[in-house]
Amino acid sequence: MILEKVILAAITNSVNKVPVGGNVFVCDSKEEMDKVAAELEAILDGIAHKLSNDVYIIVKH
Repeated sequence: MILEKVILAAITNSVNKVPVGGNVFVCDSKEEMDKVAAELEAILDGIAHKLSNDVYIIVKH
């Protein structure tokens, strides 16, 4: 099975914005979010999209 057009992970530093379910990574700082998003982008072969100052998603197109 090939996954296309799917959200693979979410990265946030705001506990109030944590989505329910899925792969969520909660970081302590903006710098940590940037690093985790970049690493997951490479590992998951996806693209990181910044939705707001405190939420990234990794998407497979």
